Amino acid sequence: MPLIEPVNAAVPMLPVPFTVGSLVRETYDTFTFSLERPTSSNSRTFQPGQFSMLWVFGVGEIPVSISGDPAECSSLTYTVRSVGQVSRALVQLNPRESVGVRGPFGTAWPVEQARGKDVVVVAGGIGIAPLRSVIYHVLSNRDQYGRLLIIYGTRTPRDLLFRKELAQWAKQPRTNVLITVDSGGLSWRGHVGVVTNLFRFAHLDPSSSLAMICGPEVMMRFAARELETRGLPTSAIYLSMERNMKCAIGFCGHCQWGPHFICKDGPVFPYKRIRPLMERHEL
Repeated sequence: MPLIEPVNAAVPMLPVPFTVGSLVRETYDTFTFSLERPTSSNSRTFQPGQFSMLWVFGVGEIPVSISGDPAECSSLTYTVRSVGQVSRALVQLNPRESVGVRGPFGTAWPVEQARGKDVVVVAGGIGIAPLRSVIYHVLSNRDQYGRLLIIYGTRTPRDLLFRKELAQWAKQPRTNVLITVDSGGLSWRGHVGVVTNLFRFAHLDPSSSLAMICGPEVMMRFAARELETRGLPTSAIYLSMERNMKCAIGFCGHCQWGPHFICKDGPVFPYKRIRPLMERHEL
């Protein structure tokens, strides 16, 4: 699948001003907001898995995966956790204020390769945000895919993102949503434990499945191993790695990981390609 050129392909380091649209509080520290394209911008959308560099003028810039519907052309949607200077500034902006956008950048989830197969989405914490666009795409093209299996784990129930959508997705045909938390509390009636514990309820068909994983690196490592144990070949497992991206075009070297630059060789990688790197301690 060819990658989409950045909004400002001629000068990829120059942000294009977008305006803030809606802002939704997902949890106590995580927000989803939309940025409306300038009228002079082209209407090209993004591919699931790609990211943008978001610039708050006078504060700084951070990479954020696009978490919206790839079919939506008038705006771009992002989900961020308010933990740093730039992310805090982003979620405090008012409607119609400007945000600089560079991108979209990076490789995409293999939604074309997954056609005709069961799609297994494995997410940990805020890692469900970069996979949300895959879920939108599969549900919008339901006849082109097999089962959709969403396996999602968070620390506590209060950390669950997209609660209403998870309930809606679970009602869709040939779709199964499995959720677990590390610590549930007295009011929680769902699964408790690490996300790999849910695989025993998944009824995977390794010969016709393709898995996409995003979350903390330790979770992705164990999830990929578990999928291998259950018969999925490494060529059918993909992971999103997001590390220290600064320039987004491979110039600065901040995101170098072994022989790869995450910003342009990733963030989505075939597990077969990066498995040796993931097994190296503190790389």
